[in-house]
Amino acid sequence: MTTFTDYFDFERPSHPVGIIAMPGAEVIGKRIDEYLVEWYNKKAVQQKKPNLFRDTFLINAKFPRFATGDGKAVISETVRGLDLYIIADVGNYHCTYKLYGNDVPMSPDEHFADLKRVISAAGGKPERISVIMPILYGGRQHRRNARESLDCAMMLQELHAMGVKEFITFDAHDPRVQNAVPLMGFDNFFATYQMMKALHKRHEDFTFDKNHCMIVSPDEGAMGRNIYYASVLGLDLGMFYKRRDYSSVVDGRNPIVSHEYIGSPVMGMDVFVADDIIATGESMLHLAGELKSRGANRVFALATYALFTAGLEAFDEAYAKGDIAGVISTNLTYTREELQERPWYIGADLSKYIAYIIAACNQNKSVSALLEPVSKINELIGKINSKRSR
Repeated sequence: MTTFTDYFDFERPSHPVGIIAMPGAEVIGKRIDEYLVEWYNKKAVQQKKPNLFRDTFLINAKFPRFATGDGKAVISETVRGLDLYIIADVGNYHCTYKLYGNDVPMSPDEHFADLKRVISAAGGKPERISVIMPILYGGRQHRRNARESLDCAMMLQELHAMGVKEFITFDAHDPRVQNAVPLMGFDNFFATYQMMKALHKRHEDFTFDKNHCMIVSPDEGAMGRNIYYASVLGLDLGMFYKRRDYSSVVDGRNPIVSHEYIGSPVMGMDVFVADDIIATGESMLHLAGELKSRGANRVFALATYALFTAGLEAFDEAYAKGDIAGVISTNLTYTREELQERPWYIGADLSKYIAYIIAACNQNKSVSALLEPVSKINELIGKINSKRSR
């Protein structure tokens, strides 16, 4: 297991770390900073170098706006020679700015514009700039099906042209978008272990064995991540096929006509369904109802980003009916307070994981173990099974 002692080796030189938490990413940025400061100072004590103690790695940056909505970025400290990590949550709609006296929520476009502004403000002075953007800007617009824009690919090319050396994201909708920037580092991490740990912490009776649990993919597009869960956990795998009406478009997408299930019977089984995003949640709730009608015991939905763009009421009703036993998601993007208070919501904190990633990258150490946490998952399952066998 990786610990702080594996990082911050003062005997091997590395450039000092600096972190800029963009508007909307301040909370997770502060938690990441707390982990890094703790590890760094413990290592300084071990190597008897108290003069290297740090209070924070956070760099003070401001993003003022004019009344017309025009903005700029101002970095209040030096960033010369730093290994600079910029954390951006482009999905945080809770951030607002003044436009002709009105409070306007920031869209992903505004967040991305601020990111470019702060990179411009750095003026090429950092030794290396890395962008940590958990929810990928334009990630759902990743391929061209008609005469349409390629937003995600353009975003990556812009950042590369501005001098970004490393791009870090989580559960990209289609990681093949990295082909747009073959000369820029692109790491796509997953929150698999953290979400499973959070699920077990809330439901200690949940067992990851094939006699009590199985995986169901919500559609063919999510098969990859569900195959990963099934192979790592040794569980059976089923799939729903979404039959859509391609003759009409509602809210920018073809409406789902029906879900067709393919796989082993779910009667009496605990089922969890993994996807990258829950947007409106309509298809997830329909799927949960289908599973319950087939005799499933409990249905858990796992999504790296639970957005609930249509509100929480439908999930409240599904929980009250027993269709949904829980929704497991992460703090990689903004989660509203009322969501965190819901009894069916299970949050997984990824700040420590990101702190490990920053520490490993700063020391130019391999992140393979962080990219593929199979050993940690097996260790978790071993602990769960040993508790139940007592």
